[in-house]
Amino acid sequence: MQNEASDLVQLSGGEGKIKRQPSRGMYILPSLFTAGNIAAGYYAITQSVQGTLADPSYFDRAALAIGFAVLFDGVDGRVARMTSTTSDFGKELDSLADVITFGVAPSLLAYIWGFRMLPMMAAHALMRDQLVHAGVFVCFVFLICGASRLARFNISINPQPRNPGRPGHKYFVGMPIPAGAGVIASVIHFRDGVPIGNPLFALGWLCLIMLTSFLMVSSWRFWSGKEIGLGGRHPFQFVAGLTVVGALLALYSEVMLIMLAIGYLISGVLARLAYSWSRDRRQTPGTAK
Repeated sequence: MQNEASDLVQLSGGEGKIKRQPSRGMYILPSLFTAGNIAAGYYAITQSVQGTLADPSYFDRAALAIGFAVLFDGVDGRVARMTSTTSDFGKELDSLADVITFGVAPSLLAYIWGFRMLPMMAAHALMRDQLVHAGVFVCFVFLICGASRLARFNISINPQPRNPGRPGHKYFVGMPIPAGAGVIASVIHFRDGVPIGNPLFALGWLCLIMLTSFLMVSSWRFWSGKEIGLGGRHPFQFVAGLTVVGALLALYSEVMLIMLAIGYLISGVLARLAYSWSRDRRQTPGTAK
């Protein structure tokens, strides 16, 4: 007699327990969120190439699409774990989706919005050309660093950051690529999509992209937030806090998103500096009183 493929027998304490495996249709559920991730990235690309100085709303819509993709990216993994439908296919699809949505889309948006749209001015013609060429290179570096970050994440088994944090807490090694894309999208959304018009601001934009690219391939720790959930000690407080944050995002999305994105970036830098400072203090012998 053949066993049903959907039944899994586990022996525990001398008793047989039958645990139903998820049906094949359930494996499609997390992939639907991943497909939404890809759709948002594709939409962001189409909006980026249509943006102009006369109508910057295209850039703003592209930035918002990347922001929604961050939400989809966080949901698909949680859905897969909650429904026990994780699979190698889902992992590979998620990585490919991240390269498109959080690599190609934000790098193209960052270049067109921050460098290609710089106004043609005779007084700064040479500087503009140099910034445009540098922007092509730096935005490509962002894409390569994001793809490398994903590749390292896929092959790593329990990676540990160089500056370990609190025991029992989980951390990302390097800044996740969705967070890197969120930095770019939040700045553009904060300006309502209006492109940079000052070469000095474009230079600052160049430095911000370089810093974000470095943090993605670094081995510094970044908070993962995986220990937060409804299964914690205070689920009602968690739901209430999530509701307040959601309301603030809906009402003041420009300010809230840039605060969250830049704050997360700075948190990784501060964690590294704090660890280096404390390590130097431990290595320096105390002075006798």
